[in-house]
Amino acid sequence: MSQHNIFFSAIKKLLKPLVRILLQNGILYGALLDIIKPIYIQVASENIAKSGKKPTKSRISTITGIPRKEVQRLMDLGDVDDVWAFERYNRAARVVSGWVRDAQFSDKQHQPLILSYDRKTPSFVELVAAFSGDIPARTILDELIEAEVVRKLQNGDLQLIKRAYIPTSVESEKLGILGRDVAGLLNTIGHNIYQKENRPHFQRKVFYDNLPEEFIPELKEFIETHAQELMEKMVDKMSANDRDTNPAIEGTGRRAAGLGVYYFEEDTDQE
Repeated sequence: MSQHNIFFSAIKKLLKPLVRILLQNGILYGALLDIIKPIYIQVASENIAKSGKKPTKSRISTITGIPRKEVQRLMDLGDVDDVWAFERYNRAARVVSGWVRDAQFSDKQHQPLILSYDRKTPSFVELVAAFSGDIPARTILDELIEAEVVRKLQNGDLQLIKRAYIPTSVESEKLGILGRDVAGLLNTIGHNIYQKENRPHFQRKVFYDNLPEEFIPELKEFIETHAQELMEKMVDKMSANDRDTNPAIEGTGRRAAGLGVYYFEEDTDQE
């Protein structure tokens, strides 16, 4: 099989779950094209600029196959980036992480304290102020309760019942995570394929395709326990060197880095 055939086969496998999600959200084929075209233009423009050339309409059109008039029209529209869902997800996650890891909000056994909303110290309002900036504490609390991460007790105090925040009911936020997390994985794969002169990014997978149905619940519980332990170690390591968390940290530049862990499952009889 030629390299082109291998590549297109990989693209088909990549697109199948994406198209399934698109159809579930009413995104038709034509709408997907409208989404893709500006991205082609943006990436082509960036690549041309990196090569030291000016990203003209003609060069962009030649590389992408998009007519020059359409390139101009889309460039005139500009790029609108709605970061609301990302900021809300990120800050809620930071609140939960602080509740789990910060000594002010956990006991001597490193278990999260039961907090009052604002009646006594330490409080949930203080937690949010420490880890979520200017987002109202009530907004974060409502989201964490809805995601079943926090439980409100009869006396009004708040108990953390899950040690990680994943939105469970707000579709816009869950779809935002789809974009960020899949993009991160694709960037890592692209780096490892094409950046030969640089050290590869860590990329590993464990996969078996003949597991009995009865083993799957045990496997899920095992993964959730041990993966969560790893993620909490990563939070300790990275937050200790994050200048948003520790402004006293010195150093140059600004880099974003992380580690993603996910579980996948498929019915091999349908493949």
